[in-house]
Amino acid sequence: MSVKHAMLALLSAEPSSTYRLRKRFDASTGQTWPLNIGQVSTTLNRLERDGLVEHDEPVDDGTGGGQPWRLTPAGRAELAAWWARPVIAEQRGRDELVVKLMLATIAPGVDVEALVQVQRAATQQTMHDLTRLRREVEAHDLVGRLVLDHHLFIAEAELRWLDDVEGSVARSAHAGGRPAPASGEDEPLAAAPAGAKGTR
Repeated sequence: MSVKHAMLALLSAEPSSTYRLRKRFDASTGQTWPLNIGQVSTTLNRLERDGLVEHDEPVDDGTGGGQPWRLTPAGRAELAAWWARPVIAEQRGRDELVVKLMLATIAPGVDVEALVQVQRAATQQTMHDLTRLRREVEAHDLVGRLVLDHHLFIAEAELRWLDDVEGSVARSAHAGGRPAPASGEDEPLAAAPAGAKGTR
């Protein structure tokens, strides 16, 4: 999900000022995706440049947020096209953790097991924090619950994947492959752990 389409989606409900859009974005994402006012302003200016939004009639909503924005017909068409498109995993960007671990298996002098342990501890802490937030979410806050559940499922899957990576590295070392830590010898990329697929 891009900030661009998030702004279009929010404006499809009602015109809003830059300030109010940021507040509505925070509410709609359960405050799990921080977005500052500068990012919102820059995105809106680009949308205006592309003819997807325009300024609406000024209103005094008591927020002091400035002149409201609204969708243009082109903006509504772009949003409709986005709603109709599935999100393809390959379009979500490279997963830094997957790339990092893949490179660790071929780079000399890297203790892959130690790297996995550090990452596991960080992911477990993330799960702890998310679980605490999930308990604090109000029962009627559907958006908050859905967003936090999504992040929890991702963290759980990441922990399972890290277990698999650790097992694959250990089996490879036992079979006479790349030891952990590394021996310093160059090895082909195929030595990367099996099943190294990103969860995020």
